[in-house]
Amino acid sequence: MVLLGTIVNGICIIIGSLLGKIFHKIPEQMKGTVMSGIGLAVTLLGIQMGLKGEHFLIVICSLVFGGMIGELWNLDHQLNKLGQWLERKVGGHSQGNIAKGFVAATLLFVVGAMAIIGAMDSGLRGDHRVLYTKSMIDGFTSIILTTTMGIGVIFSAVPVMLYEGIIALLATQIQTWVPKELMNSFIAESTAVGGILILAIGLNLLGITAIRVANLLPSILMAAVIVTALHFW
Repeated sequence: MVLLGTIVNGICIIIGSLLGKIFHKIPEQMKGTVMSGIGLAVTLLGIQMGLKGEHFLIVICSLVFGGMIGELWNLDHQLNKLGQWLERKVGGHSQGNIAKGFVAATLLFVVGAMAIIGAMDSGLRGDHRVLYTKSMIDGFTSIILTTTMGIGVIFSAVPVMLYEGIIALLATQIQTWVPKELMNSFIAESTAVGGILILAIGLNLLGITAIRVANLLPSILMAAVIVTALHFW
C-alpha cells in the first residue's frame, strides 16, 4: 500500500499529541535520552540506504551539483524565512495557542528531507522504513510540543498526510513512463543519495553536526538527471 507510511506518520502525530495532553511534564533528561536513541536509529537507517547505490561516482556528483544548486537557491534559509513569516502572521492576529501549535508543528513535520525522501521511497519502492522512522520522531516530538504549545499540534497531521501522500502518489506515476532498466538505476542511486541525507539528519539529531540538509535536497533530482543522461549516452 503506497500510502501506508504516510498514514502511520499522521497517526503517530495524533497519538503523540494526545499523550502530550495527558502527560504535561516530561523530564529533560528523558527527552534527551530518547532523542539520542532516535538519532542513532536514523543514522543507522541512513547508512543502510547509502550502501544501496551501485555507482558511487553518481552519488558523489549528485551531492556536489545538488549541493551547489541548493546553496545558490539557499533552500535552508528560504524555508526558515517561510516559517518565520507564518509565525509572524499567526502571532500578529493573536489566534491563540491552537493556531501557534498547528503552524509550529506543521513546519517542523513537513519542512524537511525525511518527508520528501520517505514519501518518494514509499511511492517508488513501496519501502516505508524512512516514513516509519520519521513517524517515531514526529510522534515523540508532538508529545513535547503539545506539552508546551497546546492541542493545536494534533491538527498538523492533516497537512503532513496530504503533503507526503501527494509526493508518494506522484512517485508511483514515474514508473508508468520510464523504462524499467532506467527506473531500477534511478531507484538505486536516489536511494543512496537519500540515505546520505538521512545520515546527515541523524548526525544533526545527535548534535554532532549542523548540516544544512535542505540545501542538499536537489541532489535527489540531480541523481535522476545524471542516471538518465548516462542511460541515453
